[in-house]
Amino acid sequence: MTKKILVTGSSGTIGTRLCERLIEKGYDVVGADWKPNKWNKDIDALTIIVDLRNEEELKKLPHDVDLIVHLAANARVYNLVVDPALARDNIMSTFNVMEFARTHHIKKVMFASSREVYGNFDKEVLSEKDVHIEFCESPYTASKICGEALVYSYNQCYGIDYIIVRFSNVYGMYDESDRLIPLFIHLCRENKDMEIFGEDKMLDFTYIDDAVNGVILCIERFSSAKNTMYNLAQGKGNSILEIAKMIKESLQKDVKISIKDNRPGEVVRYIADISKAKDKLGFSAKTTLAEGIQKSIEWYDKHSVTIQRS
Repeated sequence: MTKKILVTGSSGTIGTRLCERLIEKGYDVVGADWKPNKWNKDIDALTIIVDLRNEEELKKLPHDVDLIVHLAANARVYNLVVDPALARDNIMSTFNVMEFARTHHIKKVMFASSREVYGNFDKEVLSEKDVHIEFCESPYTASKICGEALVYSYNQCYGIDYIIVRFSNVYGMYDESDRLIPLFIHLCRENKDMEIFGEDKMLDFTYIDDAVNGVILCIERFSSAKNTMYNLAQGKGNSILEIAKMIKESLQKDVKISIKDNRPGEVVRYIADISKAKDKLGFSAKTTLAEGIQKSIEWYDKHSVTIQRS
């Protein structure tokens, strides 16, 4: 039975919320991140400051854990197009985490992957088997495909059981990045115009509590759900233009929405097939996009958050 869990990236958006929920459920949680947790003082007290790119630094981490949830990554796709070295960081961090698990006989690992691994694949709804290396669009995508391959190889060679979760556009609390929804909320509040890169872009957006619920289901059902991958998403596509309009209307702002060309390395269309997660995990996304955006607006209104522009 899983009792003690090491969460890498514990100061990030998903990591913070996951740690909160795990602590509520009575798990013994240890966080690992290269920066303190600014959102929750209790999680910060449980967080070990460590640079996962440096294998020597992993000596700071406890060995007596039952499961590693590896969330830590440079996660802004276009940033890794501009600076591919950030993708190398992701690969090195994942390799070092898997080596840490191997050398300390930790037999359960969860790896946070991304819908980016599907690339611009010409299919309406994408299931877990629809990953093809020729559709690798960016260095970020490559780092996630490589991470998945490393996790799989450590299962084959060293018997480390795994679950790979592929997130899709997670949004909500604890996010000060310039991801689309927090950025659009910020721009509207500041009466600044919004830019959309790709008029026909449609993606699958997942409220943070739904994404975290999916991870917890994986932990609770690890024995029956292990050694495969799951899409954790809403299972519905949403136009970026419609999201911009929704935020604009919710905040009652008269700002301009401009359309620009797609940027290199970005996926243009993605809708997740979540039937496998439903069948194996009992997963479903409970929060509609409209509800999630309203909750996000309320959270940003309550907290003084400065969006970190890339």
